[in-house]
Amino acid sequence: MERRFSQTIERAQSSAVRDILKLTQSSKVLSFAGGLPAEDSFPVEAIRDAYERVFARGKGALQYGVTEGVPALREWLTSFLAAKGIAASVDGILLTTGSQQAIDLAFRVMIDPGDVVLVERPTYLAALQALSLASGRAVEVDSDEEGMLPDDLEAKLLAHRPKIVYVTPTFSNPGGKTWSTARRRSLVELARKHGALVIEDDPYGDIRFDDNRRVDALYALDAALGGAADGNALYLGSFSKTVAPALRTGFAAGPVDVLRRMAKAKQASDLHSSAVDQLALLELATGWDVYGHIDFIRRMYRERMEGFVAALEGAIGDRLRWNRPTGGMFLWASLPETHVAADLLKLAVEEGVAFVPGEPFYAGAPARNTLRLNFTHTPPALVPEAFGRLARAMERYSAEIKVKS
Repeated sequence: MERRFSQTIERAQSSAVRDILKLTQSSKVLSFAGGLPAEDSFPVEAIRDAYERVFARGKGALQYGVTEGVPALREWLTSFLAAKGIAASVDGILLTTGSQQAIDLAFRVMIDPGDVVLVERPTYLAALQALSLASGRAVEVDSDEEGMLPDDLEAKLLAHRPKIVYVTPTFSNPGGKTWSTARRRSLVELARKHGALVIEDDPYGDIRFDDNRRVDALYALDAALGGAADGNALYLGSFSKTVAPALRTGFAAGPVDVLRRMAKAKQASDLHSSAVDQLALLELATGWDVYGHIDFIRRMYRERMEGFVAALEGAIGDRLRWNRPTGGMFLWASLPETHVAADLLKLAVEEGVAFVPGEPFYAGAPARNTLRLNFTHTPPALVPEAFGRLARAMERYSAEIKVKS
């Protein structure tokens, strides 16, 4: 039987990261590809104890819950967010199944077919997928290490009249960069001026390597312009990177009118996110030192990043150019302009190492010589070997290019 699928799903692209992960299932392949936290960071005993406390309270934890999420966890989140300068109310928080669902819900309630969303160059791949499924269109804004260029941002706000500007301004995926305060202010001011909602996706913001280098949330900068009753920024967060991905607990904080509609869309999607997982996270938040655990992750990931960069410099040298991240999980690198990272990947997998080519992270014409490297998941003892394999793949690739030329 010939099935008639929707045009939307037929247009949607598969996740390049997920497809690459399929290639790296062999234990012989060392992978820098996935955006995976270190499994050594998972607080297994604390999570087990939290679930035991939840179940000790009775069967109610297994019942249906409210769409917006467990009220007590949302109450705790108001204090968690206050430390970031985000003055959110309980009604101004929606719990979601990971922050990825929050992106999807926001696009679904804001975007009609053909509507434009402005994004960074490059931007988060799964946000582009979610926008595609909402039948929207991504338009890139020229960006540098400090964030979107204000002149190009305003020009595209005027040209496209977008409903949304979507950004990951802190330790971004894939770029690993952090916006300057000046660029953050420019964005919130220009978005207000031109009537575009700002979506700040911040799954990595707590993983900063220098605790003295705090940055302003766009939500807080926007609130200073218009006040809580006139918010124009939606803040998305997650505990996947700081507790464990399998808890699948994320959240959105922002304008109540936007969140109310996101909750309506969520009712049609999954009714509510797992109540038992939310209750376990609440137990962790209130009966365990979650802030101390986040500090532990910061120290661990800083050490991993420093060892990663040292191994990269030793094995690859100046054959790659890269940034040195100040937080998060990713390092963004580029080959010579005539090279194609996807072609290098084929040889790298043959050598037993993997990465993600940068091409899928672009909404417009891609920089095909770019690649993303994750420095948090691979055990540090294996990182030098992995870069040795990558160096061999690069030597083979350079030899192939010379033959073809």
